[in-house]
Formats: sequence, C-alpha cells, structure tokens
Amino acid sequence: MEIEEALYTTRAMRRVKPDPVPQEVQAKILDAAIRAPTGGNTQNWRFLLVDDREVIARIGPLYRHSIEQLWEVIYADRLAAAAANPEAEESIQMLKVQRSAQWLADHFEQVPLYLFGFVQADPTGGSIFPAVWSAQLAARAEGVGSSLTVVLSFFHPDEVLDILGVPRDEQWVMACCVSFGYPTGRWGVAPRRPVHEVSYRNRWGNPVGFTVDQPLWPPG
Repeated sequence: MEIEEALYTTRAMRRVKPDPVPQEVQAKILDAAIRAPTGGNTQNWRFLLVDDREVIARIGPLYRHSIEQLWEVIYADRLAAAAANPEAEESIQMLKVQRSAQWLADHFEQVPLYLFGFVQADPTGGSIFPAVWSAQLAARAEGVGSSLTVVLSFFHPDEVLDILGVPRDEQWVMACCVSFGYPTGRWGVAPRRPVHEVSYRNRWGNPVGFTVDQPLWPPG
C-alpha cells in the first residue's frame, strides 16, 4: 500500500467484525509502533494487547459509562445544537460520529482486540502518540480498522489500571485505548474542513498561502 493511501484513509473505524486479528498481524502492528520517534530515545512506553474476553468484559461497563459521561458533559452543547438543527451539515457529521462511537460502546465486548498505550512520567504523549499512530497505519496496511479513544483515561483510569495489573509505583500513565478489528464498512477519505481554513503562516490568523479545495489524494 502506498503511504498516501494509508495516510488519507486511516480514519476511525469503530464498527468491526468479531473475527480475531492473527498474531502475525499483531506483531507487524507493534513492530511498526516501536519504530516511531521517542524523545531522547528513552522508549518509555509500554503496549498492552488485550484479547482475553473476560478482561474485556470487565472493562466494557467502564467504557460505556465513560461514553455516557462524554455525551452528558463534554459534548452536551454540540449534541443539543445538532438536535435543534439536524439538517445542518455540522449536525449531520456530529450525529454520525455519535452513532459510531456509541456502536463501539454498545459492542465493546465483541471487538476482537484492544491496545492500551502507557507512557512513564510523560503526560504530554509526545512519544506514545506517534507510536500509536504508526500502529494504526500498520493496521490499515493489513486491512485492520482501528479507533483511538482516551475516555477511559479521563473517567476510569484507576479501575482499568487495576484490571490490567499495571504497577502503581512506577509512574505509568494510561495514554489511550485503541480498538482493532476487520471493519464492516468501507475505507475512504474522511471529510474535513479544508486545510486553508485551519492553518496559518508565521503569525496566528495569517493566511497559509495556498488553498486545498479537494483532497490531494487520490491524484486527479
């Protein structure tokens, strides 16, 4: 797979089949992850794969509660605005994301594989998130969908650390949880605001100097 295709089509794929992800594919995903840049080459990360159904069943209720809190607190205003004007393009996209995220919450126990990323004494995520993104790109190359979430880190970090047996005296921080599985839907380029609407040059608010009205991949 060309790198441009991977970059343009690796989006959140939450709806996945229960089919297991082979260990040789898992090995490729993690081997790509650890090649990512890491500050000072400290490699102060740990990756915990979870496919034990009993472990996942214990985390599932915590994830659903986290998603409930997400809708009721952080996204409350956006969801209210979407409900008030459901025909607006922004509302359509917001409700689409909500349905997708809620599917993962409702079917958490059916997802075949999760990756929990941990970083030691570095809450910025400067090392762990490039590695996790590399894992997601590697998964895309193998036809495996993924979706990163941090809600468990916000709402139930201690409970998840206990379930996963993470040592409490070594300053490990749970950075994220990524779901993996073979998607039920199609790969595609995610719709986004054009780059020239969210980018500046030299000083905040200055035009970036170019416009990109349509995605630059695929060519033509």
